[in-house]
Amino acid sequence: MELDREPAGFAEYRLRPGAIVFMHTVVDPAFEGRGLGSRIAKFVLDDARRRGLAVVPACPFIRSYIESHPDYRDLIPEPKGDAQGR
Repeated sequence: MELDREPAGFAEYRLRPGAIVFMHTVVDPAFEGRGLGSRIAKFVLDDARRRGLAVVPACPFIRSYIESHPDYRDLIPEPKGDAQGR
């Protein structure tokens, strides 16, 4: 993400077949406190939805954003099997 034509932050990710794994979200300290992390999270999650990708929130910030915005929870795949390990 750029702000005033300066790199301000990004989300590091890894693509897998049918899924995107968010590893880390970074906001340059010079731009902290402006809600850029949330703007990045919203953008990448909306993009994953548009592309039909499941989301693996390995990044604590992305995970926390999803917990705070339940409309994105459907992007996280259900664990395979059930409580009995099937």
